[in-house]
Amino acid sequence: MTTRTELAAMIDHTLLKPEATDADVRALVAEAAELGTYSVCVSPSALPIEVPEGLHVACVCGFPSGAHKPEVKAAEAARAVTDGAQEVDMVINLGLAKQGDWTGVEEDIRAVREACPGALLKVIIESAVLTDDEIVAACRAAETAGADYVKTSTGFHPAGGASVHAVELMRRTVGDRLGVKASGGIRTAEAAEAMVAAGASRLGLSASRAILESLPA
Repeated sequence: MTTRTELAAMIDHTLLKPEATDADVRALVAEAAELGTYSVCVSPSALPIEVPEGLHVACVCGFPSGAHKPEVKAAEAARAVTDGAQEVDMVINLGLAKQGDWTGVEEDIRAVREACPGALLKVIIESAVLTDDEIVAACRAAETAGADYVKTSTGFHPAGGASVHAVELMRRTVGDRLGVKASGGIRTAEAAEAMVAAGASRLGLSASRAILESLPA
């Protein structure tokens, strides 16, 4: 069993509700600091935010649909980094993925990569929408384009969030060359531990406190 401290160090403590206020974001940061999570993950308009030393800041890009022009995603990512984000979680263009235009998917990711060269880049592939072959192809496109992580889900798509199967497939595809982030619908310690066992090296959670408090210290 993963300890509370070990799991906390893998968590992007997340608040992406469209109605989140400045006070909600400040509460997120305070809770993340208390719980010892790796980072907070917020929407672009929430930046800049003050965080204590040691707590990282992640920001989403092209969220949640991914159906933005590459230059728009690139500009959004660059602005997020200027505003203090150290990590960028971008959504791929799912229409391109579903029609098999992997060159287009790769170019979309590369535009963001080039716009924020100093940031850690996570690529959200919305795995519940994709077939196994498409998951593999999306992961390969992300790696070729220079991503640091592949990530399962936004948590906003009706098709669903992270699954153990998707995480296992993503990990097999990228090996130890990239990180794998499981996100979307992970609400229990059992589910979180299953994702870690499947190969996740980072977790996107909004229920961080409930999950961590159910684990041994």
